[in-house]
Amino acid sequence: MSLSGSTPADGAALAAGAWGDAAVKFGNTFGAVAGFLGILLLVFLVAGRASGRLARPLAVGVFLGPAVVLLLVGLVVPLVRTVYLSLYDDDSSRFVGGENFGWAFSTDSVQKILVTTLLWLVVAPLAATGLGLVLALLVDRMRGQAVYKSLIFMPMAISLVGASIIFKFVYESRDSSQQQIGLLSQLAIALGWEHPPNWMLSQPLNTFLLMAVMVWVQTGFAMVVLSAAIKAIPDEVTEAARLDGAGGVRLFWYVTVPMIRTTVVVVLTTVMITTLKAFDIVRTMTGGNFGTQVLANEMYSQSFVQFNTGRGSALAVILFLAVLPLVAYNIVQLRKERGVR
Repeated sequence: MSLSGSTPADGAALAAGAWGDAAVKFGNTFGAVAGFLGILLLVFLVAGRASGRLARPLAVGVFLGPAVVLLLVGLVVPLVRTVYLSLYDDDSSRFVGGENFGWAFSTDSVQKILVTTLLWLVVAPLAATGLGLVLALLVDRMRGQAVYKSLIFMPMAISLVGASIIFKFVYESRDSSQQQIGLLSQLAIALGWEHPPNWMLSQPLNTFLLMAVMVWVQTGFAMVVLSAAIKAIPDEVTEAARLDGAGGVRLFWYVTVPMIRTTVVVVLTTVMITTLKAFDIVRTMTGGNFGTQVLANEMYSQSFVQFNTGRGSALAVILFLAVLPLVAYNIVQLRKERGVR
């Protein structure tokens, strides 16, 4: 018998049970996907055989119907339900009106969370967009720019959870008597800092270190989009500016930036939307502790840790209302850009 008190037969039975559960889940998933595809195939066959007056309405219904249903099920219904729950108490048994929203804006701890979220909303998008613009200008002048752009863009292929785990090791801190495994602590010691702090406990430095993860991920996106916008500037405009004596910083500030202003705004607002919904980074690295809590993570904590659906739903509504103007502004800017083209 092994030290844990289990026998090889018990281990084999456990493994067989796990494989059985996995096989059942795989079969259910495969059956659901196959059934969905079968229904779609049947609908498309019926639509293809339709003729006469019903042909066009049926085609419109076939192509728009699934999208409308998914939009209703995945967005509209949850939105209405969240607004409904935000008007009730923690277990949705008593109507409280705007009490949950009053709690959100009057409680000191939540006010600090809102300030931290606002700090994220200002610093991370500006840093990612600015750094992406600088890299776009520099990389476009280098040979083999496709390779460098691929390397800079590569963090976009990593999930925010994966990026957070990477940086969690970078920020790892140990006692000065032990060998450091964190890159940041090792660099600090190499530069003469004998006793580097525990980075994730140092406030408000830890918040900016978490922002660095978002900037690292989003800079590649900003660089690629802004690089395409810069290349789209007509050569005649640049040449005319050079003939007028513009060059270097003046050419960049008075010619390049105005020509790509709409793209810069779109990139900035897009990164803002991603930053405002930042949850993965905070949840993975600090869990919202040590003064790093943000609105999205507090919403999760209220709903699924403290099981207060009323307050969690209220925070979700506030988050939705904060994202909505950015989305609307982004759409307006994109329509203006298409109108100019």
